[in-house]
Amino acid sequence: MANASPDSAPPPAGTSLYAAHEKIYPREVSGTFARLRYAAVFVLLGLYYGLPWLNWGGRQAVLFDLPARKFHIFGLTLWPQDFLFLTWLLILAALSLFFFTALAGRIWCGYACPQTVWTEAFLAMERLAEGKRGERLKLDRSPWTGRWIARKALKQVMWVGFAAWTGLSFVGFFSPIRELWAGIWSLSLGGWETFWVLFYGFLTYLNAGFLREQVCKYMCPYARFQSAMFDHDTLIVSYDPVRGEPRGARGKAVDYKAQGLGDCTDCTICVQVCPTGIDIRKGLQYECIACASCIDACDQVMDRMGYPRGLIRYTSERGLAGGQARVLRPRIVVYAALLTLLLTVGLVGLWLRQPIGLDVIRDRNAPYRVLTGGLVENVYSLRILNKAEAPHRFTVSVEPADALLVEVGDSLDLRAGEVRAVPARVRTVSPDAVERPREIVFRIESDAGNVATAEARFLVPVRDGDDDDNDSD
Repeated sequence: MANASPDSAPPPAGTSLYAAHEKIYPREVSGTFARLRYAAVFVLLGLYYGLPWLNWGGRQAVLFDLPARKFHIFGLTLWPQDFLFLTWLLILAALSLFFFTALAGRIWCGYACPQTVWTEAFLAMERLAEGKRGERLKLDRSPWTGRWIARKALKQVMWVGFAAWTGLSFVGFFSPIRELWAGIWSLSLGGWETFWVLFYGFLTYLNAGFLREQVCKYMCPYARFQSAMFDHDTLIVSYDPVRGEPRGARGKAVDYKAQGLGDCTDCTICVQVCPTGIDIRKGLQYECIACASCIDACDQVMDRMGYPRGLIRYTSERGLAGGQARVLRPRIVVYAALLTLLLTVGLVGLWLRQPIGLDVIRDRNAPYRVLTGGLVENVYSLRILNKAEAPHRFTVSVEPADALLVEVGDSLDLRAGEVRAVPARVRTVSPDAVERPREIVFRIESDAGNVATAEARFLVPVRDGDDDDNDSD
């Protein structure tokens, strides 16, 4: 057996196998991608904090009223019976994630992930209270002074207030936010509402204020399986080693080509601006969230040195190797086609959605009854749903009317959102009206003119020579 190398020797006793976490101080950066990221933060946080306060038709525009089992989304009200649309939204979101990941890597993480968005907001408050990167580094290494305490206290006040407002806004999507706001000032907020305001606010404070990049590195599963959605043509943030290596410091007026140097000045600014603390020059790493801060930083250095931009850029593995990157490829086309089809079908379904619903359940205890005079009767339970925001009167009928008779109330009054189970008896009008099993159709109509139908099977006794299957479906 070969001798083990010195590098494989066990560490001395008492040596820790885990490196202590070092706080990352992202450097401020400006540029095209930074402006896009700040715009995304502004829009997404504006929607999150603003939507609960927006009214629509005399009520909160977006409200998921769980006790009442009603989900208001502007002019649309969904009920638990509309669970299919929730499934549609989840599938649409998952497919969109696959599409954008295959197209441009972890672009979701860099611009729209809640962890990224709130971390940017907390970083902005930290910079406001403690200063730029150099000032924050110096402050954290200095002993406690009155100035140190004042700056740290100001940051904590802003963080706690912002986190509390985040928790209140979250609960405001499930409980009317104006009532929540009044309950806070009157100290009459409910127990569960108080719990979720504090719980969600604390998670925001913890994740965006302290954990930050650790959530992306160690907790988020997306970083682990993203590579399964990449291919050689996926656009990723990449450093060009052919152009940049060998790297080295130099003056602007120096002929660095004559010294055998590449375009990279080894300034490490790309590392300083990275919110997860990685060195993009080591290649693609799972910690990279594709925020493109390193691209903006490197382009500024290239401008100052008079070199062409793009040493770090969005490109594909194929493009980095000198090939021609392909944006339109089978995977992207299939994803785009599925997204278009799914979106179209869902929107058409919402447009054609009826504000009433009908389900028919057969009485399983007795498939049919033979009444006096040879008449046959089937018993059903009609489950009628009024999805509208106003009460309506419903009438029930059955088809074909010339052979069958339904015995049910002439009219039914249902409140907004009410679900009612109504027994219905359907019988033949004469002993020979129906000789074999057949399909019937129940029909309900509201006083607003909306109609819903549901099919059922009418069963009769098996007669001599009749081989039809008379069992229920």
